[in-house]
Amino acid sequence: MKFINKLIIILLVIGLGACSDILDLDLQDNPNAVTPENASLNDLYNSVQLNFVGTFLSAQFTAGAAARMYHAGGGTYEDFAPAEQLDGLWTNAYTNLFPDIEALLAIAEPNGFDIHAGSAKIMKAYTMLTLVDMLGNVPNSQALQGTDQISPSADADSDVYSSALALLDEAIGQLSGSSASSPSFEGFFGGDASQWVRAANTLKFKSAMNMRDASTINSLVSSNSVIASSDDDFEAQFGSQRANPNSRHWMYNNHYEANDGNYLSNYFMWLLNGDKVGSSGAAITDPRSRYYFYRKVEDAGAQDQTTYSCHFSIFPDQTATPAHWEATSPNVPYCIIPNTGYSGRDHLNPDGIPPDGPIRTSYGLYPGGGQFDDESFGDTRQAGTSGGLGAGIVPIMLSSMMDLMRAEAALNLNTNDDARALLESGIRASMAKVVSFESLVPATMGDQRELRDGSSGTVQDLYGATPARIDNYVAGVLELYDAADADGKLDLVVKEQMIASWGNGVEAYNLYKRTGKPNNMQPALEAVYGDFPRSFFLPAIHVTRNGNASQKAFTDRVFWDDGSVDLY
Repeated sequence: MKFINKLIIILLVIGLGACSDILDLDLQDNPNAVTPENASLNDLYNSVQLNFVGTFLSAQFTAGAAARMYHAGGGTYEDFAPAEQLDGLWTNAYTNLFPDIEALLAIAEPNGFDIHAGSAKIMKAYTMLTLVDMLGNVPNSQALQGTDQISPSADADSDVYSSALALLDEAIGQLSGSSASSPSFEGFFGGDASQWVRAANTLKFKSAMNMRDASTINSLVSSNSVIASSDDDFEAQFGSQRANPNSRHWMYNNHYEANDGNYLSNYFMWLLNGDKVGSSGAAITDPRSRYYFYRKVEDAGAQDQTTYSCHFSIFPDQTATPAHWEATSPNVPYCIIPNTGYSGRDHLNPDGIPPDGPIRTSYGLYPGGGQFDDESFGDTRQAGTSGGLGAGIVPIMLSSMMDLMRAEAALNLNTNDDARALLESGIRASMAKVVSFESLVPATMGDQRELRDGSSGTVQDLYGATPARIDNYVAGVLELYDAADADGKLDLVVKEQMIASWGNGVEAYNLYKRTGKPNNMQPALEAVYGDFPRSFFLPAIHVTRNGNASQKAFTDRVFWDDGSVDLY
């Protein structure tokens, strides 16, 4: 991310959950340790930003894979997400981010640096909310006390949520009308206190969505205090520098260097390329597909048998679709997306890795700064020299996501909004965001091409999300919406919300737990797949080192999950 060139990483040692042998150390003052007396405020703030993004990334892939935004392997949920899976999230939050914020506040608040302090509290609050959403009860009131409390007890998840919301209110109070000096580098809103206030209110909105609090949602919307346009988007920006340091987006590093990279989720790719069918019987293809995914082959179904690992068949034969899919997902394709070139993996496929790197679909131009799918069908493993060079974003909360959450609330909670209007505005806002990434690859988009039928034009004209293609897609979605019953309308809004949230698996996971939709979510490949993680295992690093911690079950629900929807 572009933060990296400006960040000086501050190493803070904390006793949370530490091994008991720390008590044997000679605890003297360390002249090299960072303390409020010798820390640089802006260096600390840089470290907070870096660790906040790192903590988010530690959470979002696992959460998103459970919700089919990304591919989850392993055969069962327990194999996919063992207790060690979220060790990085725990370490980033409790050992890096939270101690840095405490150190920063000790300097900033007595000296009136309200933008530093208020924005750091917002980053902490988002992380606290995420820890609850994914894990349930976690330490809060007894945390961050070093050797005074090496085994902090967990607080009730609802209490941690309340503490996070109180922290957001504190931040709003500090930031509202503040004339304090901005951080020397602030990579989200450029030090604009009013934008941070809008972000804080948006996090209150998303919490109210989870808690089904229609009154709070109506109040925040009517006061015009939440993210409402792309100018308000809460996102982290990555850079294009390859080394010393590497500032590129994680998706780019994953698929555009030398390795094969992650499998993409077949279900998520199919959402954009086959799920929606218009009244004419033709598929409504999402113009965002070519920005989200890059195909390496034109026909993923015409490969050598050694390429595939479909699990129930040698080739991606659609007659081999698992029988248990029929009950929920009869139209979801098996193994690949037929006749499209899209090749990923089915949910919880436990098989080994065949030599399929040359055909495996890659992350695209948005949001990771990869390649636009211009039907060049090349290998993305080009030592980091192609596409947008990784100058992507981490979408924490975008205006498109907000519009579609408001549409969900209007349908599910009977809030004051117009769900249909917000469905359209959310799609259009998402399209505009995605199309803006064309600026990373102007030579590709302006390249002149001639098609097999003799027609010609620029890549943007032939394949891009032109106004006409966007209008046609919106019209197709609204036609489906108007023809659907109440459940179908909500299902359609949820699908569009998941699509617009691409790159933020935390919100995709929360969305699935709130609604139980999409209705046709791809099941696991095997009929016996264990329990869906309504909350994940507590990280092993916490359970094994904390005398007051004990492991939980995947079936344990967080306080706002009332269990009213089935998850699989």
